[in-house]
Amino acid sequence: MRCLMRVANRLQGLAQSEIRRMTRECERVGGINLGQGICDLPTPPLVRDGAIAAIRENRSTYSFAEGARELRDAIARKLARDNGLQADPAKEICVTVGASGAYTAAIHALLDPGDGILLFEPYYGYHLNAALVAGLTAEFATLRPPEFTLREDALEAAITSRTRAVVVCTPSNPSGKMFRPEELEALARVARRHDLLVITDEIYEYIRYDGRPHVSPATIAGLRERTVTIMGLSKTFSITGWRLGYTVAPAEMTRAITLVNDLYFVCAPTPLQLGAARGFDAPRSYFDELQSGYQRKRDRICAALRRAGLEPIVPEGAYYVLAGCAGLGFKTSLQAAMHLLETTGVASVPGSAFYRGGEGEKLLRFCFAKDDDVLEEACTRLAALG
Repeated sequence: MRCLMRVANRLQGLAQSEIRRMTRECERVGGINLGQGICDLPTPPLVRDGAIAAIRENRSTYSFAEGARELRDAIARKLARDNGLQADPAKEICVTVGASGAYTAAIHALLDPGDGILLFEPYYGYHLNAALVAGLTAEFATLRPPEFTLREDALEAAITSRTRAVVVCTPSNPSGKMFRPEELEALARVARRHDLLVITDEIYEYIRYDGRPHVSPATIAGLRERTVTIMGLSKTFSITGWRLGYTVAPAEMTRAITLVNDLYFVCAPTPLQLGAARGFDAPRSYFDELQSGYQRKRDRICAALRRAGLEPIVPEGAYYVLAGCAGLGFKTSLQAAMHLLETTGVASVPGSAFYRGGEGEKLLRFCFAKDDDVLEEACTRLAALG
């Protein structure tokens, strides 16, 4: 009898990311995981207690597909206060199952199979693989370290007849790059010339260093009407397992995104939405302390990497650092990452996870969103290599 069970063709060639592979390898040796972006810092009491209160009040039914009104109202206030964006919470905001769910809903709602989607290298692997599963054609523009500057001529050269969308991650995972207004203005000119959709990932908007301001691309002239802004709560409030994100876009786009969000996910967890809504009432000091705390962690790990003979590319934002590993003497970044894990018990992610070709083979990525004691132990182990 012929077996009808088979894996869908659209999954051919895809596998779990190097990030998850290194997490499994780290568990095997009982190491310290600076690979996967797992933030193990405590959830703010305001957010935690808000969710507990919602559960105790039996707020456990479905929310609207676009999200609980309380959270959408809080998001609209936050956008005006912190991002300079005006958004109608009834028509232009959709709460999703994480920022990853927002990205999935957006690309399925607004792009068709075969459309080209342009990613900046180094890219976040989820942006690539989710696009491939959606049947999109991945295209690339490489940004060169250490500044990862977006140049208009290079962006223009990467556009093809298929290109329909550009993905901008700022602050960037994995590079920590924060795009400046003049770079986003160049993006706007190219997007207007080619009538492109711009999809942003701004999940790390509050995690930035050295006083740098976060610039939301949708605030740039000519981008608001063609931009889907993706933001989230996981990193800001250390609730990665709650799976809460949101999109901000013009009403027609938001209607389409909400439809896909409903079909794929129904809604984000209602009591967790209500808890997260409370987080935006946190005092300014919370966000200031978030930044200063992460900056201390960034500076600590960069110092340890230098002592280990690695070459950190100091990030401007987010909680990852890319480091050159050529000095370890290995041909591939996977070999370097495995050597580091076996000799120090510290897991990183091979740079090849963020590039198509060989540019990533001399890089490793480290996540420093860890409790101070855990990070200190990892830094001590790394520094011992030097």
